[in-house]
Amino acid sequence: MQNQNNLNRSLPPQFNSIDGIRLISPQESQYDNGLKLFLFDSPGQELVRLEWIFNNVFDENENPLLNTTLSAMIKEGTVDMSSAEIAEKVDYYGAYLIPEYSYDQTSITLYVLNKHIDKLLPVIKQLLTEATIPQNELDTYIQNNKQTLSISLQKNDFVARRLFYTDVFGPNRYGTVPTAERYDNISREEVMGLYQKQMQPHNCTLFISGKVDDTLIGMVSTLFGKEWVATHPQISPSLPEIKPSVGKLIYEEREDALQSAIRLGYPVIDRSHTDFPEVQVVNTLLGGFFGSRLMRNIREEKGYTYSIGSAIASLKYGGFFTIASEVGAAFTRKTLVEIDMELDRLQEELVSDEELSIVKSYMLGSMLGSLESIFSHADKFKNVYYSGISLDYYDRYTQAVKSMTPERVMEIAKQYFRKDDLVKVVVGKLD
Repeated sequence: MQNQNNLNRSLPPQFNSIDGIRLISPQESQYDNGLKLFLFDSPGQELVRLEWIFNNVFDENENPLLNTTLSAMIKEGTVDMSSAEIAEKVDYYGAYLIPEYSYDQTSITLYVLNKHIDKLLPVIKQLLTEATIPQNELDTYIQNNKQTLSISLQKNDFVARRLFYTDVFGPNRYGTVPTAERYDNISREEVMGLYQKQMQPHNCTLFISGKVDDTLIGMVSTLFGKEWVATHPQISPSLPEIKPSVGKLIYEEREDALQSAIRLGYPVIDRSHTDFPEVQVVNTLLGGFFGSRLMRNIREEKGYTYSIGSAIASLKYGGFFTIASEVGAAFTRKTLVEIDMELDRLQEELVSDEELSIVKSYMLGSMLGSLESIFSHADKFKNVYYSGISLDYYDRYTQAVKSMTPERVMEIAKQYFRKDDLVKVVVGKLD
């Protein structure tokens, strides 16, 4: 080992290229009741994360507000415990209990020290099998969310986001947005009906990461493998009907606006498509990091905004491309022109090797840097698991990023980044 006193500090650290991403594969099993289990063991880490993830169930109306309500209400009381008692017990053992809704799944996540796991697993069992959704708690939830919605509707960026999703996806689970009337129409009977359909072992996947010992596995096997009995038949997943519109401007004027909220985009491929990593490269170049073209042009050179960015999102039944920003009201139309120009540049000019190299290094470094714990490895696995692909996706991702050429950037831009197809939403002032 080199003596630190002999280090030549005028020389930078040695640079090493990233050749691949080494990910931890989980131990997989399935119980007789249909519950699927994935274990990510890290013996030296006392903290354990358990995630019960359920596929969202929708009826023919595809009203996601019921799913978000169920997610929020599930820890508000069981047959034996009130919401206050649940919260007090979780806090007493220094744990965190987090229900969360996303477009395609609803999850209940518990962070707890391994030594306290036996105290809290029975609580989770009650939440999954004996939640009561108290009417008084539901009334409070509805009232609070209507008030929050009323305040949020005064914010340009919130309204722009609603208009964008509604137009791009249409009236389905991805495009339906909350309204005061929809909140008023929520009934406890509907939420309980969804609870009984969705919170079933055959509709659940359990991911456990951290210190996974025999005691923990034994408790999980007993409580959630043997004692958790399905009370509703399995429901086949329903596919959303997506009828997107493209190539249009949606403008909502706000006369007193000092800033305009801009959101642009349209549906694109999801993570399961072979081109997805290359589309991610082009998106990163365009607006996916602080050194992107949109940031350099519209923020640093023009000063129209404090921040602007683009993203590619992958859903279970598709994906979408979006550009979002809030700009000075006097620069709204100029910003739209500059965005179009940057999209044209991608299709008409070859990116320099130097700029492309910066993007590649950023993407690969971000991927590597995101693997700071066993929880990160579990998250990476969930991304591919719910996309219907395997962990070798990350090897393909790495190779696709490294092998990207200026010519291929242009090809991908012509195929997936089309300015004429953009749905453009502006809330604020356009002139």
